[in-house]
Amino acid sequence: MKVVLLKDVKNTGRAGAIIECASGHALNFLIPRGMAAPATPANVKQAELRAQQNKDRKELDVKLVQDRIAALAEERIVIRKKANEKGHLYDAVDAAEIASATSLPVEAIKLEKPVKELGTIEVPVAVGEVFGKISVIVEAE
Repeated sequence: MKVVLLKDVKNTGRAGAIIECASGHALNFLIPRGMAAPATPANVKQAELRAQQNKDRKELDVKLVQDRIAALAEERIVIRKKANEKGHLYDAVDAAEIASATSLPVEAIKLEKPVKELGTIEVPVAVGEVFGKISVIVEAE
C-alpha cells in the first residue's frame, strides 16, 4: 500500500516521503496514529507542496544565518564568567553559550572543546557552504 508520511517515522522514512509498505502496517499502525495518509492524488500534491515550503524555509534560514555570520565578523562578542586569579574559568564556555550570545544556531558553532581560559578566541563557524570565524572575548566577572 502506498502512503504519504506526515511525520518522520523511525526505520521507515521522513515526513513528506511517499513509501510503499505492507497494508497491515499502514492500516493498523501508521494511519491511525496520524503518521501517514493514503497516497491519494490530493495527499501526494499536498505533501509535495509541504516539501517545497520546507525547502524554501531552510534556504531562507541559511541565508539569514549567513548574513548574521558576516555581521558578527566585525563585532566584539564578550562573555563574562567567574574565574580564579590565574585566569582559569570555574565554568567552561561551550558552543551553546556562544550560540546564545551570537544568536546563531548551535550547529553552526564548530568549537573543538570548551574554553576554560580568559582571553580572546577565534571560533570557527560554518553553515552550509559558508565558513567564517568570529572573535569571542572571555572576561572575568
